[in-house]
Amino acid sequence: MRTVTATTTRRIDAPAERVLAALADYSGTRPRLLPEQFTDYEVVEGGQGPGTQVRWKLHATRKRVRDVHALVSATDRHALVESDENSSMVTTWRVEADGPEASEVVVTSEWNGADGIGGFFERTFAPRGLDRIYGELLDNLADTVAR
Repeated sequence: MRTVTATTTRRIDAPAERVLAALADYSGTRPRLLPEQFTDYEVVEGGQGPGTQVRWKLHATRKRVRDVHALVSATDRHALVESDENSSMVTTWRVEADGPEASEVVVTSEWNGADGIGGFFERTFAPRGLDRIYGELLDNLADTVAR
């Protein structure tokens, strides 16, 4: 198995604290940010930052739907980590200040990919698909936190 990595980055015109708070609000703000590829979103436990458990279905393609049960933790005060209990996928949301009124948000998903020809296609196309999905989510985030 090879690790598959998908990374999406956006500069957002809002302070890092506001951006991270919006991302960490799994019960209020986060559901409003989700593009149509996320369905059946549900907070299982908590709702604010580390300790939260959430479920959703991620429609990577019409035929490829991933049931996610994410446990939220933090590596430091700048990041949220969502570890999927149903797979090897780990998604890290890192928010760094880019001046006093702007932030850089980097979302990285990693998982153990398939071997062989299927793995080749997964490593080639899955990162592009996730970049599009997370790009839309980050655009929604930018619209929400910019005031």
